[in-house]
Amino acid sequence: MTASRVFLYFCLCFVLGIVLSSFLQICQAVLLGFLILGIFLISIFWSYKKLAIVGFCLLFLTVGIWRHQQALSEIVYPEEQEITFIGIVAAEPDVRETNIKLTIKTEEVQGKVLVTADRYSEYQYGDKLKVKGYLQKPHVFEDFNYKEYLAKDGIYSVMYWSDIELLEQGHGSLVYAKILQIKERLRTSIYQNISPPQSTVLGAMILGDKSRLSADLKEKLSLAGVRHITAVSGMHVSIITSALLVLFMGLGLWKKQAFWLTIALISFFIVMTGLQPSAIRAGIMGSMFLLASYLGRQNFSSRAVVFAAVLMLLMNPLLLRLDVGFQLSFLAMMGIIYLMPLLQAKLKFIPEEKLFNLRSITAMTLSAQIFTLPILVYNFGHVSLLAPLTNILIVPVLPLVMGLGFVFGLSGIIFQPLGWILSWPAWLFLTYITTIVGTVNQIPRASLTIENVHWAWLILAYLILVFAIRQLNQYLNKQKEHDFI
Repeated sequence: MTASRVFLYFCLCFVLGIVLSSFLQICQAVLLGFLILGIFLISIFWSYKKLAIVGFCLLFLTVGIWRHQQALSEIVYPEEQEITFIGIVAAEPDVRETNIKLTIKTEEVQGKVLVTADRYSEYQYGDKLKVKGYLQKPHVFEDFNYKEYLAKDGIYSVMYWSDIELLEQGHGSLVYAKILQIKERLRTSIYQNISPPQSTVLGAMILGDKSRLSADLKEKLSLAGVRHITAVSGMHVSIITSALLVLFMGLGLWKKQAFWLTIALISFFIVMTGLQPSAIRAGIMGSMFLLASYLGRQNFSSRAVVFAAVLMLLMNPLLLRLDVGFQLSFLAMMGIIYLMPLLQAKLKFIPEEKLFNLRSITAMTLSAQIFTLPILVYNFGHVSLLAPLTNILIVPVLPLVMGLGFVFGLSGIIFQPLGWILSWPAWLFLTYITTIVGTVNQIPRASLTIENVHWAWLILAYLILVFAIRQLNQYLNKQKEHDFI
């Protein structure tokens, strides 16, 4: 057994510990039992490597459970009360159609506070505010646990329609504040040069402005199975990362050149989204995948992605259960690693080099879609029957749309007429995307709604998927042996 495989087992046991603690109440006696048994196996059977490894696995399992329990113990919801406090706006304001959400960090309240302000308020990151209002716990809705959703980001209380007074400015990170200023100028350039819905789609794709999308457009994107393109989510970054790498290599770049150029563009994209946590997490996972692909080893690819996931869970173990974006990014990467090569072998009828690696991009898109489908159904209850086709038509143009969007947006900052001229190619591709989405939504019964999906179905779906991949892999290996003979 190689050292890398043993390390993989340790990582998986750590993740398993977080999974168990996320869904089960594990008492301290059981935790202590795992710890004692692990130490016993290591100390008594040190010369028997397999038993010693089992002992270490139990220790990592214990660490995973303990880390999750520790994170839960840090969540302390304050009493609901009328309160006045002074705090700093700790993140970019989230602009909605009717209001603005401000994440405020203060020493007077446990955790951060999500404050709802008037839509036309002009508060910025780093502003020091005096806030007066009714502090309360986040609600738990029938179909959405808003309380847990905010808790994963360290937000334990909310305040609606409060009295806010600006005291001072410039209390945040100067670098981050400058990034947000550039992002705001880029946003202004985009919305000045392109009209909706193309502008709102582009803004969501490259700036994370998903709150500017209309409810009708969000519904159409969901039914078409391409909602991920307008969310700075793990799945979106994973697909874009893989598509850029495949596209650059298809254009004739060497693997090393394609690797570094993709890393640079993804880093720039993450910065322009305002360093959103979801984008950073997906970027880390995507970078590990790119590194493994650059080294050319499939096993290393999966282990690199698992290691990246472990690092993120070590910092915030609540992500595993409460962050759908984290789940989607991990599963999309696993689909691309394990399923994409198999689909490439079965899709030989699709041309490759002549159309910028169309076969690879198609296989990559289908792989990510198949691996994330059970999670999407479990969380949202929608199944788009035409999602594979829609993604195959749209995903290949995403790198072009994003690249053109950044080019004309930045050009518009320097010289507005130049930005308007360069916006036309981006508008053309965006119109292509919105036309496909609109056409799919006109097809009757193009989607299904599945309600109240049990978690056992989710486990069964992935077991079937793993079994199918193993069978397909064995079939292709036998076919290769037969062709060789």
